[in-house]
Amino acid sequence: MATAKNIIDKIWDSHVVRQNPGHPPIIAVDLMMMHEVTSPQAFQMLEEKQLPVFDKSRIIATIDHVTPTRSNRHEIFDTVAKKQLETLRANCAKHQLKLFDYDSGGQGVVHVIGPELGATQPGMLIVCGDSHTATHGAFGALAFGIGTSEVGHVLASGCMLQDKPKTMKVIFNGTFKPGVYAKDAILKLISLIGTGGANGHAIEYCGETIAEMSMEARMTVCNMSIECGARAGLISPDQKTIDYLKGRPCVASDDQFKKATEYWLSLASDKNANFDREITIDVSELDPMVTWGTNPAQAISLSETLPDPESMTIDDKNAAIKAYSYTQLKPNDKLKSTPIQWAFLGSCTNGRIEDLRLGAQLIRGHKVHADVTFYVVPGSERVMLQAQQEGLDKIFIEAGADFRMPGCSMCLGMNDDKVPSGMRCVSSSNRNFVGRQGTGSITHLASPATVVASALKGCICSEQDL
Repeated sequence: MATAKNIIDKIWDSHVVRQNPGHPPIIAVDLMMMHEVTSPQAFQMLEEKQLPVFDKSRIIATIDHVTPTRSNRHEIFDTVAKKQLETLRANCAKHQLKLFDYDSGGQGVVHVIGPELGATQPGMLIVCGDSHTATHGAFGALAFGIGTSEVGHVLASGCMLQDKPKTMKVIFNGTFKPGVYAKDAILKLISLIGTGGANGHAIEYCGETIAEMSMEARMTVCNMSIECGARAGLISPDQKTIDYLKGRPCVASDDQFKKATEYWLSLASDKNANFDREITIDVSELDPMVTWGTNPAQAISLSETLPDPESMTIDDKNAAIKAYSYTQLKPNDKLKSTPIQWAFLGSCTNGRIEDLRLGAQLIRGHKVHADVTFYVVPGSERVMLQAQQEGLDKIFIEAGADFRMPGCSMCLGMNDDKVPSGMRCVSSSNRNFVGRQGTGSITHLASPATVVASALKGCICSEQDL
């Protein structure tokens, strides 16, 4: 009788090319996505070793991290950023790789364009020189970030050395209250198990809450798997997955699509499959979550008071004291109603059309608070065009928000979009590290609904407060 396998085991085992005793297995890569920041050294390795790209059809590149999101984005003021963009363009041209550049109709944040192109598909093993590659796991793919040298290995061979991760099952049950979303659920998980709670594991997310989520909401959950230390996060394909992929540019049609669908839907964990760890979370009573510190685990619901370091373990206590010093907050106070100066709706976590639709719905007919600068940044050119076709851009602009061009933008301080030192920002992105959005900036992670509500009120609050 065959041993029961979970979906992680199934995908991993089907991609092992060779397993030499005492060494990590050699695994095959179906798709590698590239951007301008982590690719130059990999191409340089090819040059030095005089190697060609192994399989051009497995590579997709775009520009996102350092790109300006202002209207005149073609003009790059930062010399390092300009060099990175030019280098990627030259490398893609030389090796005849598909590059989604400005005005191609497909440029955008790397983890937004993969799914919308249909390049991301169930059962694939996907890598990228970016930590939030787990986003693609929403489609039942095993996807994770890799280092620059590993990017070079995949370019040259289509394979890489990688130890198999342990497996973890996270079950979300219950129905969200109004104003609570996927972002709140994943922040709750991270707050419970900590930034290292899933170290060395790949997570399968399941349960009735996940089943009810849209594909875009599932991407939000998988995106932040890395923030609790997981190697990857994924969700078994279902009819929603099939419906999302059907008709997309990189997806086969007709009989081939039917065969693909049969395979995709077979990618589910067997009954009684083992996991190294399991955790269940009931979201029925969950309130909107917001981070208060300098890592994503330092998060609370807006109905709670800020935690007291004296009640924590020594490591958590020391981290909390440092975090409070940086964020200028005090234990036992309320995070709710804390004044903000900036708000950001965008990133690979929450820069999709669904996020913009929700934001526009909440902001329609209102005005951004006079003390707040609010950036709304589509995750891709496709998202931007769709938002414009639906009139969402006009709703944001009329409310006083700055609707910008696609890119990573304020998720990280690698481009022109930065929060000034000492200023406080509520952000729909995925990391609130010290200086993440700009030197001296203070970041509070939240759902798009909470971001928009806070931008309107001028202080940290939720959709429920509107």
